[in-house]
Amino acid sequence: MPQNSSTYRGRFAPSPTGPLHFGSLLAALGSWLMARQAGGVWLVRVEDLDPPREVPGAAERQLAALRAFGLESDETIVHQSERGALYQAALDRLLASGDAFVCHCSRNDLADDGGIHRTCIAARTRPDPAIRFRVPDGTVLEFDDAIQGPFAQNVAADVGDFVLRRADGLWAYQLAVVVDDAAQGITDVVRGADLLDSTPRQILLQRALGLPIPRYAHLPLVLGEDGRKLSKSTAALPVDPADPLPALHAAWRALGQEPLPSDAATPAALLGSMRERYDPSRLPRTPALSLAALHNVRDTKRD
Repeated sequence: MPQNSSTYRGRFAPSPTGPLHFGSLLAALGSWLMARQAGGVWLVRVEDLDPPREVPGAAERQLAALRAFGLESDETIVHQSERGALYQAALDRLLASGDAFVCHCSRNDLADDGGIHRTCIAARTRPDPAIRFRVPDGTVLEFDDAIQGPFAQNVAADVGDFVLRRADGLWAYQLAVVVDDAAQGITDVVRGADLLDSTPRQILLQRALGLPIPRYAHLPLVLGEDGRKLSKSTAALPVDPADPLPALHAAWRALGQEPLPSDAATPAALLGSMRERYDPSRLPRTPALSLAALHNVRDTKRD
C-alpha cells in the first residue's frame, strides 16, 4: 500500500470505447481513494490511441460521468492522441539503442507460434512494418504488486518481442502508457487486474528508457454474469450519472470496505465519508469479482 507522501501521484486512464461502466467506476474510485489516503494528487488521462475502436463522443461522456460521481482530475486532463511526439522520441531512443527493431512479420507468419515473436520469419518485406521491443531469451520479470502480491512472468516465452508501433501506424498501449506515466510523474499505478500481465512489459520498457518505475496495485476485475470483462460483456450497462450514489456505494462494497451510512445526500459528502473510512487492508486479493457475488464482497478481506 502507498505510504503517506505529498509526492504521491496516481491516475485513472479510461479508453473511450463506450460509456463509463461499473468496472471503470471501481478502478476510478479505487485509484482516487489510494491517492487521497496518501495525501497526493489524482489525475485523469484519456487513452484515445485506437480510433477504430473508439466511440464518437465517448471520452466526453466518460469525463462528464466522472464529474457527476465527484471524481475530478487535480490537473489538466491529458489526451494520448495529442502526444505522438513524445512516443516517437522514446521509440527513436529504443531503435538507436537496439532495444527496438523493425519487424515485417504478419499475424499469419506468427500463427504457428501462437502469435509470439521470437525471431523474424517474414517471407517478404512489408510497406508498413511494425516496430517491436527486443526481449532477450530467458527474460523473466518479477515484481511485488501491492494488492495481488508477488507476480512473475517469463516475458520471452509468454509474450515475446512485443509491438511498440503497429503496422497500421498506431502507437501500442505499452509504449504510450510508460511514456505518459513518466512524463506526468506518476508514482503509483492503481488499475484493474486485467492489466497485471502487461506490467512486466512496462517495467522492461521503463528500464530500457531509464525511467522511474512506479509502484503497482491491481484491483479486482469485475466480470459480467457471462464471465467476461465488463467492457466486453453484455452485462456492461453504463452507470447512471444522474443517480450516482447507488453505484458509488456498490463500488465501495466491491473494494471490500465496511458499509457506509446511507445518509449522504451528494457524491461529495459520500466521497468524504469514504476518504475517512477507507481501509486498504480490506481490498480483495482475488484478481476477479463477478457481478453476482458483489453483495458478498464486503465480507472479503485480504489474508
